Amino acid sequence: MDFTWTPAQQSLREQARSVGVSAVERFGRANDSWINGWSKEFALELGELGWIGLTWPTEFGGGGRPPIERLIIGEELIKVGAPIGSMWFADRQMGPTLITYGRPDQQAEFLPSILTGASTWCIGMSEPNAGSDLASLKTQAVLDGDDWVINGQKIWTSFGAVADFCYLICRTSNDGPPHAGISEIIVPMNSPGIEVRPITDMTTNRHFCEVFFTDVRVPAINLVGVEGNAFKQTMRQLEHERGGIDRLVSNYALYVMARERADTTDPRVRQQIARLEVKYQIGRILVIRETLRQAPAGFSAATKCFCTEHEWDVAQFVMETLGAQATLWDQTTQGFAYGPGYTIMGGTSNVMRNILGERVLGLPK
Repeated sequence: MDFTWTPAQQSLREQARSVGVSAVERFGRANDSWINGWSKEFALELGELGWIGLTWPTEFGGGGRPPIERLIIGEELIKVGAPIGSMWFADRQMGPTLITYGRPDQQAEFLPSILTGASTWCIGMSEPNAGSDLASLKTQAVLDGDDWVINGQKIWTSFGAVADFCYLICRTSNDGPPHAGISEIIVPMNSPGIEVRPITDMTTNRHFCEVFFTDVRVPAINLVGVEGNAFKQTMRQLEHERGGIDRLVSNYALYVMARERADTTDPRVRQQIARLEVKYQIGRILVIRETLRQAPAGFSAATKCFCTEHEWDVAQFVMETLGAQATLWDQTTQGFAYGPGYTIMGGTSNVMRNILGERVLGLPK
């Protein structure tokens, strides 16, 4: 199936591509730019354009525009490698979560700086022994008077070293089943007792961080939603995270470069390109279904699994096309080395298949 975009949507796409190209010229291109590309200045520009919180309700300061427009903008910015990491998490997850579960005073305090691009957020989810299995997390928050006192450790916390706030998933009770007793708390990253250790991965990127919390005191009013009942909130967050366009086009720029240099006189290469193009179109349809809320509940696990495995296929095609040249360290090699991470970040492919089988198809455990 091919989609016909309205003239207004096509104009928005061209504008987004132009804005993205300009940003790359001024701030540099990044592989997987929604997680590796950092520019606070560009985030402020996107805020001025009204492209942060584009789809949020107008009563919360958002643009009130159709979700498909955010997909169009995000697709074009990521495809050219524009550095959008400074605002992406907050726009994608934190803002919508605060709109749904936050109190009016929290919305008034935190949403404006997200909308302007002035505040950067990280997400405190994974732990050394609680990666995809978030219900087993151990980081503890204990109420002491008017404060939560937080102790524990998080890992793979992207932008932890530069974030203004951490949206922390932690345990406030040990009673009941593993998924019970989990809460969400907003933690200012300049709070005493927080230690951040950036992790340099094999691609030389440093956005991943370890974050240690030692007797960190946070006002009790920073709790979001219902204490001990946030597991459903967190699952809703992951719906935002797993079914977006960022899970499909992270390495698209490298694909275009390789496609232009591929030997298309070889029918096997043409078949390989055709397969990738078809998978891209299928993935795009899946993402559009998620965006328009036409997919079944929990189906974002399937969307994420399909799209990120496609990105890994793209990485392999790039390396096969460039051959020995790709072993010389540059952005191409870096993009290939990053490839396995696509199917791990946000939940491994095996976990996604389990979710799909159990929660969508209703298969026995």
